[in-house]
Amino acid sequence: MKVYGVSVSYYTGKLEAYLRYKGLSYDMESPFAIARELKPKVGAIQVPLVLRDDGRYMSDSTPIIAQLDAEHPESSVYPCDPVVRFIALLIEDYADEWLWRPAMHYRWSYEHDRALLSRILADEVAGHVPAPRWLLLRRISRRQHKGFVLNDGVTAATREHVESSYRAALRVLGAMLRNRPFALGDAPSIADFGLMGPMLRHFGQDPTPAEIMRNEAPAVYAWVARVWNARAATTPGALLDAVPHDAGAMLEEIGETHLVALRANAEAYARGEQKFALTVQGVRYVDLPVSRYRVYCLERLREAFAGLSESERDQVRALLATPAASVIWEAEPPAASGHDPERSAPFAKGINVFGDGVPR
Repeated sequence: MKVYGVSVSYYTGKLEAYLRYKGLSYDMESPFAIARELKPKVGAIQVPLVLRDDGRYMSDSTPIIAQLDAEHPESSVYPCDPVVRFIALLIEDYADEWLWRPAMHYRWSYEHDRALLSRILADEVAGHVPAPRWLLLRRISRRQHKGFVLNDGVTAATREHVESSYRAALRVLGAMLRNRPFALGDAPSIADFGLMGPMLRHFGQDPTPAEIMRNEAPAVYAWVARVWNARAATTPGALLDAVPHDAGAMLEEIGETHLVALRANAEAYARGEQKFALTVQGVRYVDLPVSRYRVYCLERLREAFAGLSESERDQVRALLATPAASVIWEAEPPAASGHDPERSAPFAKGINVFGDGVPR
């Protein structure tokens, strides 16, 4: 298959880690020089995109991995136990959406990180643009910082909390890794691959967060390499058949952050707003962009929960004790996204998470 991606992209790294694990061969190139040709076929130009051998295109890393795992079920990354599988999907969604903000902040707020990544993206994303390189570097730096930092609620009042979300992720993942090589077993699950989105190409490689990871969470740093190096054919081990006690801190963090944000975003979307505010762990964020895609993320979590038996739902409720978690199981959803009503993803055309920013 051909993967249209970028070597420093959050979700490209997530997909690549999965493809390497499953032994699925691929070639990769940037899509931006042919964006006009691709857009009618895939919708939003957000990496990764995949062109299959059968000529069909796939978009959105979460359904791409689900589709490929259904086609190649050996050593599935989805736990057999329904409750463990639901928790793995929740961790993936937290990694995909909540950790996006600190990942973007560290990349574009710190001068050394910003300079390095601007140079990489100038070559990979904008190499086809007929403009002086110095101008491309300045445009990329300003555009990314404005679009993914200033316009996503990172201010003097929230910066410390944004950075604390990264350190919390290191802490709660580290607690799980003290007892196992991977988050939910002796082999990587979708929770691990979801976490690889921010942890591999951003936190594990960008200079400032990588130094923090090496110094404060070396077990997580080692886990990044372990997931990247894992191969289903040579990584013996099974996924857990019960949610481990050491996942408690991770689930509490998700309940206090990601699920609060999912609810507030969906409620704002229902009101037809473009921006919204919310308070997370006592910190007030304002002027956050409303995301239709994240309403869709909430829908998918609710659908996964609805597919559980009553006893399994009771187990999930007991694991997710924070008040915000009720958004997953309350009778009426805060909003309907209207995206992919036939649930044909990854073959449905993608939509932007917010704005038109690339790459993800």
